Amino acid sequence: MIPALLALGAWLAIPAGSAPAVAAVPQEESLRYNVNWPSGLSLGEAEIHAGKTKVEEAPGFQWEFSLRLEAAIPSFSVVDRHRSVATAELCVVELEKQAQRGKRNTKERTTFDATSGMATRETLEGGGKTEFSIPACARDALAFLYYVRRELSQGRIQPSQTIFFGAPYDVRLEYGGRQTLLAGGQRTEVDRIQVTAKGKASDTVFEVFFALDPTRTPVLVRLPLAMGTFSMELAR
Repeated sequence: MIPALLALGAWLAIPAGSAPAVAAVPQEESLRYNVNWPSGLSLGEAEIHAGKTKVEEAPGFQWEFSLRLEAAIPSFSVVDRHRSVATAELCVVELEKQAQRGKRNTKERTTFDATSGMATRETLEGGGKTEFSIPACARDALAFLYYVRRELSQGRIQPSQTIFFGAPYDVRLEYGGRQTLLAGGQRTEVDRIQVTAKGKASDTVFEVFFALDPTRTPVLVRLPLAMGTFSMELAR
């Protein structure tokens, strides 16, 4: 469910007038989502937080992002905690992940070194390390979500690229048109984006609906699965 909210990318033409007159990136925000079964009943909730922090002994700032996801079905729970640090240009520096699937728990940290062009992924509490090459400005899924929102606010979307959320994902998106969406009891004008996210062991296609506000807030995600279409809806 997580890549459905976070994995985005690809060049496309945005219809004239789709970008707000004022483009902005949130200085700090918390977005809470209801995770729902196909029937509409609640499965859990997710929350994304973003904020700026000062860089010690240097001018400028860094971004800090976090994701919390809690969902449960009878006798099985899912709890995810993710945190990433990125530069002012939204290039990831460090990503930490904690995940619980039932009784199984995993923790890992990935550090990104733009100078060497390498990243190191470490499984914590006795696990191993792996190294892999990265582009000059690598982005994890959390940083990439805000980067794409910034680009959307200016009427453009970036090319298909690889993002990192533990494993790498090749991401492409396609513009699906303008529509009015009923979400959270409110009618909201949105742009529909179809996202294709391909990982080493997964190939997922889903929809993300971005409001036409200055920061292009994602208000709804729809993820088709064998059991039906699950959703993540912004809580008003």
